[in-house]
Amino acid sequence: MATKQATIPSPTADEAARVAEFRVALRRFQRQTEVVARDCGITPAWYLLLLQIKGAPDLTEQTTVTALADRLQLAQSSVTELVSRAQQAGLLERTTSSADARVVHLRLSAQGEKMFARAFRSLASEREALRAAIAHLDD
Repeated sequence: MATKQATIPSPTADEAARVAEFRVALRRFQRQTEVVARDCGITPAWYLLLLQIKGAPDLTEQTTVTALADRLQLAQSSVTELVSRAQQAGLLERTTSSADARVVHLRLSAQGEKMFARAFRSLASEREALRAAIAHLDD
């Protein structure tokens, strides 16, 4: 016996166009982030790593590999390798938690702060353009 499936209405041309334009804006933002990061002397992956550490949800400007894996949606082993390379490049510092010796906190080094700040400030107009694209989705 065949079961009836609900008919899913096709999106209108306007709906699809708005989402398509948003995807263009999102990709433009991602690409510009890659270019700016490299121009500032860091890899795009390092930029995202530094952003997630500096922008920790609790505003402490520090985080753990476990929290980074969740926020970056990457395997913990991948984040561990990324953190190791960034630390070797002088961008990060590790400190052991005073509350739990098994926990290591990551924070930007002075060099990491400088490189991150340059990239972050250079992307201000790109963030504004992405905000406008998001707002246009609801028009």
